[in-house]
Amino acid sequence: MDFLAPLGLCAALTAAAPAAAAPGLFSATGLESWTEQTFENRAPVLYRMVEDGGAQVLQADCSSAASGRLWEERIDLARTPVLRWRWKVDEFPHGAGEQTKPGDDFAARVYVVVKPGLTFLSIRSLVYVWAREAAVGADWPNPYTARAHHVALRSGRAAAGVWQEERRDLRADLKRYLDIDVERVDSVALMSDCDDTRSQARARYGDIRFEAAR
Repeated sequence: MDFLAPLGLCAALTAAAPAAAAPGLFSATGLESWTEQTFENRAPVLYRMVEDGGAQVLQADCSSAASGRLWEERIDLARTPVLRWRWKVDEFPHGAGEQTKPGDDFAARVYVVVKPGLTFLSIRSLVYVWAREAAVGADWPNPYTARAHHVALRSGRAAAGVWQEERRDLRADLKRYLDIDVERVDSVALMSDCDDTRSQARARYGDIRFEAAR
């Protein structure tokens, strides 16, 4: 399952959003500005706020389920081209072939979504994943839609249960992996899923931030 399915993000992005803002911080406002995105005939993942290391973070508990959370505002990449966040995986989905439809499940994904054209068909997304088998740095098209592309930032269970920090230059990544030059990001989403493998997964997400380049 992918977040760009017809009943998910495509419908949500048909309306224009004002430029500016930044995602609501889980540590401060929880899920207040994050919209739930579910899929037809799929059980939703349980997303809830928990305390971890003295901070409020988002926990995703997945049981043969798939759903995500969407934050929809335009971000000016000229001002804040860097995306930063931290995440932790405690349990990975079971199964092989995560680059195929039967195995396309991830304990943790972070989506960056852009709409360079005038219709929803132009929507593209770069998906950062914590893979269970693909090597760090591997990238591949999502098996469900050519409009999404995966990049493995973390891989395997070696770092399971330990918070990992990520920092990405979005303009460079969007050019490298999607071959597009854009001045803004239209939305950010996160998703944990384990529906294709009919298994279990658990992950935690810290605050997601856009920052100026150093």
